[in-house]
Amino acid sequence: MSALLLFATSALLASVSVYAHPHDSLHARHEHAVRAALPDTWYHTEEIEAHKLFRRDAAGTPSTDGGSYPQVGSPTWLAAYPSTTPDNTKLPQAWVDKLNAAVAAGQIPNIPQTTEANGSAPVYPQGVQQDSTDVCSTTNRVCRNPDDIWDAPPGTVGIGFDDGPLPTSAALFDFLTANNQKATHFFIGVNILASPDLFTRAFATMNDDIAVHTYTHPYMTTLTNIDVVAQLGWSMQLIHDSTGGRLPRYWRPPYGDTDNRVGAIARHVFGLKTIIWNQDTSDWSLGQAGGTTLDAINANMQKWLTGPKSPGLIILEHELTKDSVQGFINNYPLMKSNGWQTVSMAQLAAGQGANLWQNAAGNTSPVTSMAIVAAAAAPTNGSSTPPPTTTGSSGTATSAGSSTGSKGSAAAQATGSGKPKSGASSLRYPSWALVLAAAWLALL
Repeated sequence: MSALLLFATSALLASVSVYAHPHDSLHARHEHAVRAALPDTWYHTEEIEAHKLFRRDAAGTPSTDGGSYPQVGSPTWLAAYPSTTPDNTKLPQAWVDKLNAAVAAGQIPNIPQTTEANGSAPVYPQGVQQDSTDVCSTTNRVCRNPDDIWDAPPGTVGIGFDDGPLPTSAALFDFLTANNQKATHFFIGVNILASPDLFTRAFATMNDDIAVHTYTHPYMTTLTNIDVVAQLGWSMQLIHDSTGGRLPRYWRPPYGDTDNRVGAIARHVFGLKTIIWNQDTSDWSLGQAGGTTLDAINANMQKWLTGPKSPGLIILEHELTKDSVQGFINNYPLMKSNGWQTVSMAQLAAGQGANLWQNAAGNTSPVTSMAIVAAAAAPTNGSSTPPPTTTGSSGTATSAGSSTGSKGSAAAQATGSGKPKSGASSLRYPSWALVLAAAWLALL
C-alpha cells in the first residue's frame, strides 16, 4: 500500500505546473520617501473577516481551524487545488460574493486592465495616467500607494525571497539555518504543490514566514477582477490548509506589478498587505543574455550596505537559481559587518519576537479551535450558481467566462505569447493517477 501511495503521489506531483520565471523586468526610476509601518505578524488574527473565506468543511457545518487537514504532499492534498492557472468559474462562492460586495461598496477602483507582450512592462490604454494617484501603477516605481510597504525601518535589512519553493531553495535553507536567520518566503502556489517537502521545511522545520506570490506568477494588472481573486484566493487557501489554518497577511505582486485596483482587491477581499522593494539586485537575470552578474550584484550590495541607513533596505532577491542564492550568501556577511539588523520582511515592526501566530504560539504549535461557519464550503460558482466573469475590469462578477479569456495560461500572460514560459508546464493530473490515488484512499 505504501508503494502505491508513493507512486500515485509522485505521478500527481509530476503533473503540477512549476513556475520559474525568467525575469522581473520592472526597474526603478526614482523613489519617494514614503514608508508604511509593517504589522508584527505574517498571519491574520481570528477576528479578521478574511478568515471566514477559507474555513473548510465538506458538510458545510461549523468547523474549526487547527482541526484535520490532509497531509501536505499527499494525493488528497494535491488533488484539492488547481494544477495550473485557476479557472475562475470554479471558485468558492464566498470569494465571488466578497468581490461583488467590495465593488458595490465602491472599494475597487474602476481602472482598466493593462496589456503586456514579449516580456515588456504592462501598458495601460491610451489616456490612462498610470503614475497618477488615481491609478498609482508600480510599473515605473514613481507612485507609491501609502498602504504598501517599500522601505524597512532605519538600520534594518528585510530578508525575503521570491519564487520558491524550488530545488535551489535547499541550499538557501541550509545557509539560513546555519546562520539562525529568519526570512520571509514569497511562495508561488504551483511551486508549493510541486515541492511540498521544501514548503514544510520552510514552515514547520525552519519556522520561517510564508507570504503570497500568487498562484502562477502573472502580471496582475493584466487580469480581470475575478482572475485577481483566483490568483490570490487559491494561493491563500493552499497556505491556509497547509499550515493548520493560518492565513498569511502579506503578498508581493510578481514583477512588482500592481496598481490601486489590484491592491484594493488584495486588501478588501482578502485582507492582504502589499510588500514591494526599494532596491533590486536583478538576480532574476543571472545567466541570461544581457543579464546581471554576481560581480555586479556584489558591487550594488557594497554600495547599498555601506551607504545611509535610512530608510532601511527591502532588497528584491530570489531563491530562483543556484547563482541567485549565492548572491545573497556572498553578501550576508556584509550586512552584519556594517551593523545592519537583519529581520524577516514580515516581522519588521516593533513586535518581532512576539508569538508568530495570533491563534498559536508558533508554526508548529496547535491552533486554537474557534468554530465558525465554513463559507468556502458553500456551493461554488462552478455548480449551483452562475459562473463569474467581470463587466470591464472592475464590474461585479456575473455571467460565464473563462479564467484567462484569450490570454492562455498565467505564465503566458507574463510573456504575451499564449504559451507557458520556460520552466512552466500546463499539464493536469492524469486520470490514471487520480484512480491510483482513489484506490489508495479506499484502502485506508
